[in-house]
Amino acid sequence: MIKLHDKFFKPFISAKQIDEAMARLAREIANDVGDEIPVFIGILNGSFMVVSDFVKKYPNPCEVTFIKLASYEGVKSTEDIQRLIGLTQDLTGRTVIILEDIIDTGNTLAEVHRIFKNENVKSLKIATLFYKPEAYKKDFKLHYVGIEIPNKFIVGYGLDYDGLGRNLPEVYQIKQTQHMTNLVLFGPPGAGKGTQAEFLKEKYNLVHISTGDVFRFNIKNKTALGMLAKSYIDKGELVPDQVTIDMLNAEVEKNADANGFIFDGFPRTNAQAEALDKLMDSKDSQINAMIALEVEDEILVKRLIGRGKTSGRADDADESIIRNRIKEYYDKTAILKDYYSAQNKYFGVDGVGSIEDITVRLSAAIDKL
Repeated sequence: MIKLHDKFFKPFISAKQIDEAMARLAREIANDVGDEIPVFIGILNGSFMVVSDFVKKYPNPCEVTFIKLASYEGVKSTEDIQRLIGLTQDLTGRTVIILEDIIDTGNTLAEVHRIFKNENVKSLKIATLFYKPEAYKKDFKLHYVGIEIPNKFIVGYGLDYDGLGRNLPEVYQIKQTQHMTNLVLFGPPGAGKGTQAEFLKEKYNLVHISTGDVFRFNIKNKTALGMLAKSYIDKGELVPDQVTIDMLNAEVEKNADANGFIFDGFPRTNAQAEALDKLMDSKDSQINAMIALEVEDEILVKRLIGRGKTSGRADDADESIIRNRIKEYYDKTAILKDYYSAQNKYFGVDGVGSIEDITVRLSAAIDKL
């Protein structure tokens, strides 16, 4: 991750991928042009690195020149394109190939076509290293495209954000979610996760996503995902991870402006943890920490039996069932401690004491993030 001015950017396209795309563009254009000597024209400022690396890979004789247009202010492509530095040579009868670093809306491309309308060139072709098909609004043909990318702002390899980033040999994509805290709250049955989640979501203004609550909501409201999950449950089968992830994704999307999330009840396996990482990465975010409440077994048993006297839950009244639930937790889900420890994201918190004392300990761990 890098920071330019006030924005964060994440790695997107490697120098190797760029080099391979440039080599392919050079081969394609050389095959089409044959023995003719083309004039390659770069659009400044962004294309200087593209043009420099391209002509070094181009196997045949060629000419190179530049024109300069203004198109970007900050991270938005403006509608007003001005011709700042024009052509100084006669291009009559020549094959001209525009070498662009990136084409998004196509506004710059429209100005290029306007400039060359009266130049009497033999042919005008457009080559671009990066292309955003979702953003393109024009009908001009793109003859050569290196890499198609999503409609997100990028920097590096000649592209800048308010003057910075052009010198980077790789390309970075803007991180849309600049600041977010996402926690996985863990602990065996009776550890008090639900109680603590209520305090933490209020203190840090986070959204608490309980997998159990999400399932019940979707099934009760007969959503498509709820009905799909119910079809597995009714057959006594486990609900596939992807169905659960899709439900969580819907919850995250509902709260797109949240400061972060507390995930409770998910993940339960390494595969689910990896799926959650991919989900958060797709939102330009990440899991910051696994916070685990650590409580001795005998205390857990005592708590659950006490809770069972008032909750009416059958699984809180039978000691053998309680001990089996605790064992199952350690057998199946405590393995995630290794997964998050490997990322330096595991934080064990003493879960014994008053509710207030435990909240203070949890807060101390979160405040260090």
